[in-house]
Amino acid sequence: MPKTQIEPIRDPKADSLLTPENCAVVLIDYQPEQVATVRSSPIEEVMLNVKAVVKLARAYNVPVVLTTVGVDMGVNTGTIDELKNELPEAPEIDRTGVNSWEDEDFRKAVIATGRRKIVICGLWTEVCCAFPTLDMLREGFEIFPVIDAIGGISKTSHDTAITRMVKAGAQPVTAISFGSELMRNWARPTSDEFRKVLRWYFPEQHRIAVATAKKS
Repeated sequence: MPKTQIEPIRDPKADSLLTPENCAVVLIDYQPEQVATVRSSPIEEVMLNVKAVVKLARAYNVPVVLTTVGVDMGVNTGTIDELKNELPEAPEIDRTGVNSWEDEDFRKAVIATGRRKIVICGLWTEVCCAFPTLDMLREGFEIFPVIDAIGGISKTSHDTAITRMVKAGAQPVTAISFGSELMRNWARPTSDEFRKVLRWYFPEQHRIAVATAKKS
């Protein structure tokens, strides 16, 4: 018989995998100053994937915590427009420190989501993503770094940070695997939300690949 029906849905809050009801997304320091110094992979690919994460979070009503560093001090500018425009209602929590978990306002915002599974994106991988990941793991959170949506000042820095986080217990995901985990089943009515993101994502991915090939 053709299979067209949804499999039984597990408890979305107690599920061991990510669901819209059990996770939150954290975006750390996607500011022009950080974006300009990413060298671990093409920045166009990093930005494509972090935008995908944001679109997916919005589509599935996943809480998003947005933070910056050094804006109030006047040394940095805020979140880049292409991300900020996707999150018009998300306040920017500015900090002075590189480890966002040491900032009281940031910690309160994460805790206020009520979620213990945290999908984390940050620039740079080796600092702004790794440090809070290590701290939150020690405090019992489950942390999911989005590997293709983050970047470091070199491939070595990026790869070393991933190794460090994974050894501490972090669970790496990618932007599209995150979307698949939220969606989970093509027969669910909400699967169209994932399809919409995919219909945007793959043409953009192709456009970036073509542009990159022309430069080389």
